[in-house]
Amino acid sequence: MGGVSGELKDELTKRLSSVFDGSWTLRRIERLTGGASRETWALTAASSTGTVRELILRRDPPGREDAHRIAMEAASFDEAARVGVPVPDVIDRSGEEPRPGIGAYLVMSRVSGEALPQKLLRDENLAEIRAALPYELGRILAKIHRMDIGAVPNLPEYDPLCFLFDEYVATGAPVPALEATFAWLTGNRPPATGKAFVHGDFRNGNLLVDSEGVQGVLDWELAHVGDPMEDLGWLCTRTWRFGSPHPVGGFGSRDDLFRGYADESGQSPDPDVVHWWEVYGSLRWAVICRMQAAAASSGGDNTLELLAIGRRVAECEHDLLDLLGVPPYDDTAETAPDADLLGTPRVEELLEAVRQFVLEVGSGADAKTRYRSRVAAHVLGIAAREATIAPAVRETYRVRLAGLGYRTETELALGVRAGRDHLGDQQVAEVIRGLAANRLKVANPKYR
Repeated sequence: MGGVSGELKDELTKRLSSVFDGSWTLRRIERLTGGASRETWALTAASSTGTVRELILRRDPPGREDAHRIAMEAASFDEAARVGVPVPDVIDRSGEEPRPGIGAYLVMSRVSGEALPQKLLRDENLAEIRAALPYELGRILAKIHRMDIGAVPNLPEYDPLCFLFDEYVATGAPVPALEATFAWLTGNRPPATGKAFVHGDFRNGNLLVDSEGVQGVLDWELAHVGDPMEDLGWLCTRTWRFGSPHPVGGFGSRDDLFRGYADESGQSPDPDVVHWWEVYGSLRWAVICRMQAAAASSGGDNTLELLAIGRRVAECEHDLLDLLGVPPYDDTAETAPDADLLGTPRVEELLEAVRQFVLEVGSGADAKTRYRSRVAAHVLGIAAREATIAPAVRETYRVRLAGLGYRTETELALGVRAGRDHLGDQQVAEVIRGLAANRLKVANPKYR
């Protein structure tokens, strides 16, 4: 249990002894990887009579506790179970105030199943159930949308597009592709299909799946009142396909998802409405990436991961421009000079050597360090690629922006916001697509 504070261990032991009755001890408490905004811990608790329970602790990072949101999430689990959604049992919770020694938290039963998207999409043992998942996910979403919003305290309700724009403005400089997407969403917004409980993060990665199907729907912290089609669009967002060509979480077709939803709810989703929410979902993920990068300034042991997530905005730009029908355009060749005025080896060669070293060191470490070493290696790769193409990109787009009458990309973005420029102008579209393409070339050249 190295790295775990004695106070956390002692307070959890007291809580479990109170909840389960009798004398309980913690045999294991281990911080799990992943989760940029909330900590996840695996617990093994044992009673004096020999009973063993496998549990999961979810808590806000110390200093950033939000007990009201934790209480909302706990109530969401309770209400989801009532309507037949597969979820873990909530064993203990902090209530409306953080609990000394633990903070704002939930303790849940540990549910069997695989959550790692790469395994869900590639494990041959899951091939049969994988094909059936879109239909099952449609039925589960219909159940979620039947949940009683009055049974969940602190459930927020807001205009999603206005809320997203406010978050976008607060988290960085304007970006032309994102500005163009806000304009498209505003001009093409469909009427609301209803007012329901919305999970808010229903996707591949937040589902526990085994050979029998979905065993648990996780991470209800973003739940809110809204249009139920938001959940369907979010599930279909390209980000959650993890390289698979299949639109529903990488598992299968929208038709199967819609059929499952209709069979459970009696209402057939409108594909055009879901498409609007899919565009919204890609834009929302871009804003979340900006928010994560901004949160890195507060410090903590996941600073590197948060900064790396910030560069994933490039993936969202690529996806959004595809969804809006903007043709590919990239006019910058990835070339390196024959000689470097600042000396050799060139900086990209040095960074690649460091990247390999970081991976080598991490390969023999514990799971958390291995994960962080991979993140560090990824960041070093970004830095090396940027060093290679940055001078050519900056000069090329200085000239191209000047041709549109702008000195900087920010000025172009504000021109799009003001309605002076738009994707219907081929020259504007080519500049926006080219900027996004070069950012993606640096951030993740394998992304498609």
